[in-house]
Amino acid sequence: MKTNIAKFHTNNNNTVMKRLLLTVLVLIIATGVSNAAPRAKIVNHATNPEMVRTIPALIPDSCVSSGLVAVGRGQYIYLSVFNFGDTGSITSQTWTFVSRPSGSNAVLTAVPDLGWYKFRTDSIGTYEVKVSIIASTGTKDTTAKFYASNFTGFGNFQGNPNAYPKCMSCHGGMPEFQQIFNNWKVSGHGTTFSQMVDSGPASFNTSCMKCHTTGYDNNLVNENNGFDDVARQLGWVWTPPPAPGKWNNLVTNYPGLEPFATVGCESCHGAGSEHARWGGDTNRIDVNYTSNACGKCHGSPWRYPTYQQWEHSTHSEAVFEGRSVAASSQNTLQDCNRCHDGESHVNYTKGRVKYNLTKADQVTIGCPTCHDPHGNGNEYAIRNNPAGSDTLSNGVSFTFAGAARTCINCHQARRNNKTYIVAGGSFSSTWGPHESPQADIVIGTNAAEFGFPYITGSHRNIENMCAGCHMAPTTDTGTVTYNKVGGHTMKLHDEDANYDHTPACNDCHPGVTNFEQFIAPSDFDGDGNRESWRSEVAGCVTNLRIALPPRGVDSVAWQLIAQDSNNIPLRKAYWNYLLSIREASRGLHNPFFEVQFLLASKNAVVGINQISTEVPESFDMSQNYPNPFNPTTKIDFAIPKTSNVSLVIYDISGREIKTLINNEPLFTGRYTVDWNSVGNSGSMVSSGVYFYRIISEGKMITKKMMLIK
Repeated sequence: MKTNIAKFHTNNNNTVMKRLLLTVLVLIIATGVSNAAPRAKIVNHATNPEMVRTIPALIPDSCVSSGLVAVGRGQYIYLSVFNFGDTGSITSQTWTFVSRPSGSNAVLTAVPDLGWYKFRTDSIGTYEVKVSIIASTGTKDTTAKFYASNFTGFGNFQGNPNAYPKCMSCHGGMPEFQQIFNNWKVSGHGTTFSQMVDSGPASFNTSCMKCHTTGYDNNLVNENNGFDDVARQLGWVWTPPPAPGKWNNLVTNYPGLEPFATVGCESCHGAGSEHARWGGDTNRIDVNYTSNACGKCHGSPWRYPTYQQWEHSTHSEAVFEGRSVAASSQNTLQDCNRCHDGESHVNYTKGRVKYNLTKADQVTIGCPTCHDPHGNGNEYAIRNNPAGSDTLSNGVSFTFAGAARTCINCHQARRNNKTYIVAGGSFSSTWGPHESPQADIVIGTNAAEFGFPYITGSHRNIENMCAGCHMAPTTDTGTVTYNKVGGHTMKLHDEDANYDHTPACNDCHPGVTNFEQFIAPSDFDGDGNRESWRSEVAGCVTNLRIALPPRGVDSVAWQLIAQDSNNIPLRKAYWNYLLSIREASRGLHNPFFEVQFLLASKNAVVGINQISTEVPESFDMSQNYPNPFNPTTKIDFAIPKTSNVSLVIYDISGREIKTLINNEPLFTGRYTVDWNSVGNSGSMVSSGVYFYRIISEGKMITKKMMLIK
């Protein structure tokens, strides 16, 4: 009996254990196989003069905030939180201080209209903030530290003493920082204030100094040793208007003010007394790759609306592509982060790397991505590309592109069609040229060829290329498209207003006010109408899409193309189709180039092979060869002008046997077509005499041939 009881308990325990393990397994599955869980990221928001002036929730504070972790004492810090661990929505958030500086009475309060929280840094020191979130998928806490300091000034500028704690008292002994300082002191940031007080406009006054000096409190009064505080302590008072000698007077008679009388280090990196006091603790100063600090001054319409323009650009909404990248691919065209993360792009220009990004790490493509705030001698301080990197993926150089070299670094196909198509790649929905290959098309390269080069247009010769057109000045203040087109929006079309921005076009195309006024010279898409370039290119794209598998319907199945792995002409045509739709300008960047590779691709898919791009003297068709033939023969013809062409085979009684070309638009050039003696019905035709007739623009040529079996 005891034995039976023991067996019962053993078996029962095993059963319970199995059920327990099964329950745990079910719970694990129920909570998500992907192990996703909430992760909280605290976001430090910047504000700019336009926001402070127009957003009701910010007007009472009257504070232009840098969005940096290091701020001048007395400034506001604005915070929010987002969940980057999974897709769960935040249902509740609780904000508290973990710690505050001694004597601080700072309070975290909600900014309901914006979904933010804020506090004012009333004492020098460290503020550690904690947020606890409840999401639909779980809970999570996270913390962040912020530092309130006094401004120190930079030192070592135009004879100014380099005493501690001024920035260069420490950094002057570091070669890298000394080079940065040398670039900065002759840049616009370093020299504008001195130029303004000596020779600026009569309107220059103290309100301008909020942006032209270091630490000048913008709207909100604080005591933090900024320019305004030091000027008051020393008794320096601005008396307009600007006049020669006023800068030298400041330097000579108010030397303590000079370290703040410029856009210095702390304007972009944050107030630095705590950084210095704690032995150069890098956590207490900011190296920021966002547009936040820039917006403090370059976000002031009407004069300085660069930040507002950037907000309307796609750059401000960069798609997250963060991932671990193999060491061999770091900073190459295979490194997604190089173009999708602002800090990674800066690192690319400097030969550095940034590993293992999460959504919380991503920095949008902002001002410092393209411009070096310290200055570098280039026009607009455009960042330098690494030596030897100014080539497209197919090796074509773009050193001629001026300021657009920065644009082209990312806006390219990233793959060389000649090697990529043959290799096949990992065939999927992302096969082919990368999205936004604008540079390849405007330069006129990297379209797959079918035995001959394509004609390219002249837009590549525009000064600064991309920037020369896309950065044309925005529309006037008061217009609905103000700051939504041109400038740093990089956009030439506003969808909401259905407005095309054409000022940059007018030098070569006077009077043009919208893109539909660029009329193509021929009916390239064969619909019977000569339309705008955009419509003709769109029509050619549609024709190619219908010609690609599954053929005959207005869609493409990449899976069918993938199955035909040895059909290189088909893959070339698919590459060209993707090159056009992923570039998305519909011909405006290089219309002749684009329409030609689309027509060549479509013709190659249906068996019409262009053999040259020369312009024939006349419309002509050769005698077929061989003749007599069995079972296949070739027919050559020449088209002196882009036009629709029909080529049909007839038997001796005039009955139509085979349509080789059915009123297709063909580009200027010479062509060859094969006929393998199969009729329209699909069956082999009998021996005998046949006629072949070509028709183009009302002209007709007919010749005779002999099929023998």
